[in-house]
Amino acid sequence: MGQTITFRPTKKLAGWIEQAAEQMGVSQGQFIRSHLEHARAGDRTAKKFMRLAGIVRSGPRDVSTRKGFSKE
Repeated sequence: MGQTITFRPTKKLAGWIEQAAEQMGVSQGQFIRSHLEHARAGDRTAKKFMRLAGIVRSGPRDVSTRKGFSKE
């Protein structure tokens, strides 16, 4: 499969993982892997707004040139 990673969850977290994995009908390892993959995918989708950066047509090209925001 891949690299083995070990972590020690609290009793409360371990109980939740055990219960949730059982409800889903998967192993605890598969449950954790699926949640990590979901979190990783969220990192990519959370930044989709960045494709819009620099598109705004009105206003100054460099917002730091707006009066009141200059350090000069």
